[in-house]
Amino acid sequence: MSRNLHTLRIFSGNANPQLAEEVANLLNRPLGRSAIRRLPDSEIHILIDELVRGDDVFIIQPCSEPVNDNLMELILYIDALRRASAHDINVVIPYFPYARQERMARGREPISARVVATMLETIGASRVIYVDIHSEATQGFFTIPVDPLSAMTVFARYIQQLDLVDPVVVAPDVGRAKLAGRFARLLDLPLVLMHKRRTSFSTTETTAIVGDIEDKTPIIFDDIIAGGSVLTQVESLVDAGARPEIIMTITHPVLLPSALERLDAPFIKKLVVTNTIHVPQEKHHPKLEILSIAPLLADAIYRIHSGESMSPLMAHQG
Repeated sequence: MSRNLHTLRIFSGNANPQLAEEVANLLNRPLGRSAIRRLPDSEIHILIDELVRGDDVFIIQPCSEPVNDNLMELILYIDALRRASAHDINVVIPYFPYARQERMARGREPISARVVATMLETIGASRVIYVDIHSEATQGFFTIPVDPLSAMTVFARYIQQLDLVDPVVVAPDVGRAKLAGRFARLLDLPLVLMHKRRTSFSTTETTAIVGDIEDKTPIIFDDIIAGGSVLTQVESLVDAGARPEIIMTITHPVLLPSALERLDAPFIKKLVVTNTIHVPQEKHHPKLEILSIAPLLADAIYRIHSGESMSPLMAHQG
């Protein structure tokens, strides 16, 4: 029973209304009414089409391609809700924009993830919820509450239904080792670590593989698949003796054209992603399977609104 006296409202931006609709249905709530228009000069206009004064509002908007349009739409949405006197404005960003620009790799470049955090907080967000952020340190860019969710339980339920021969979880690089280690513990499977060297923004090369991969079925766990360099990189697992039946479990399907081309590789058995990002029909592939993140988001929204602990959703993150 909710202890919150403020009415729960769920709104959706244009980035992934199907996901927002699914979340709203699970919570037995209608989506809030709003109008989002592109003006002739490409400006965005937002109108909240119902009373939200004193309400507990959740706006669902992953900031995928076109990133800047979706981010600006979210910023204007927050401002409109604040000016309409919403009690709390909880921003659900399943795919957080600029998350891979979370540090200064070289001099004279911005920390873009910090810029996004500052924008959201300054314009009026009360709380931020995201899924499998590229760097956990991003949470420290905020002074408002942040709930860092993960899709690993969604993937774990899927993997446990498969009949795999000697499966192992593989971290595609050292930066993913901690996340993949949690996934391995969740599945009670061994962990294999790949070392890679990034040669550019879009290309990498594997330098070493640590762990027993001989005759094993690799399960890759990662946060983002964009250009698909990881699909080329994991061929080295097969070269090292792994079974040519690699299963990729990757949360955010950015899926640039090069990734879809690389999916044709015979050693890739399946790419399993979530619907944090809407995948249009032209990006579908016979090896692509999309799992829904809506039950996880609905559970999180219910717990936040009712004042219940979020710990059960984050028990695997210890």
